[in-house]
Amino acid sequence: MAAREAGSLELFSLQRRRSSGWFPSSSMFLSGVSWAKWLPSADGAVLMLVGANVGVFMLWHLADPSFMRRHFMISLDNFKSGRLHTLLTNAFSHAESGHLISNMIGLYFFGSSISNMFGPAFLLKLYVAGALAGSAFFLLEKAFLAPRRQFYGGWDNSRTPALGASAAANAIILLDIFLYPKKLVYLYFFIPIPAAIMGAILIGADLQRVKRQGQVSGTSHLGGALIAALAWARIRKGWI
Repeated sequence: MAAREAGSLELFSLQRRRSSGWFPSSSMFLSGVSWAKWLPSADGAVLMLVGANVGVFMLWHLADPSFMRRHFMISLDNFKSGRLHTLLTNAFSHAESGHLISNMIGLYFFGSSISNMFGPAFLLKLYVAGALAGSAFFLLEKAFLAPRRQFYGGWDNSRTPALGASAAANAIILLDIFLYPKKLVYLYFFIPIPAAIMGAILIGADLQRVKRQGQVSGTSHLGGALIAALAWARIRKGWI
């Protein structure tokens, strides 16, 4: 999630790996669910999320900017005004192409892995949970921490809005990393490193962002990381 303007996750690609036998199959989540037939395929769910993000990106360049700020950005002002839908809609919202592309790269590669492993319903729930946790963390920061700080020119940091799929993507990316820490990923597409190191880089960078209070919201990213950790713990205990 980016505060004000678009910050992004680190760019990377990965070497795809088949799921291990102890992971539950998609059918375990979808069997007996009457609405399951309406869900897209595993890869279709990823493309649906990417398509929704691209669609909202296009709206930023077609619709009234004030409408987009009211309905597709998260902020204390929007929350206090009763626009609770922004807790989720901001996670499909990107105003800059670089921000969109970097988040969609992570979502596509890691989202495909998670969706094929656990099914499209699980992926969609994980995305939504990461988005809501990121929004909650962002609002808590602005309500309790940001009033002590100000941006340049006396700008009240607590009023800064944010947008972006980074928290939701972070939940998906880090869950895959927690499950497969030894999997080979490629930093900037050509530097091979273990996935665990990539995870440490992502979390470490977000902790630094919280300390620096820059334009990229580290707190919202950490909300996504928390969802990934909770999902990983439930999987390890066999609850998922």
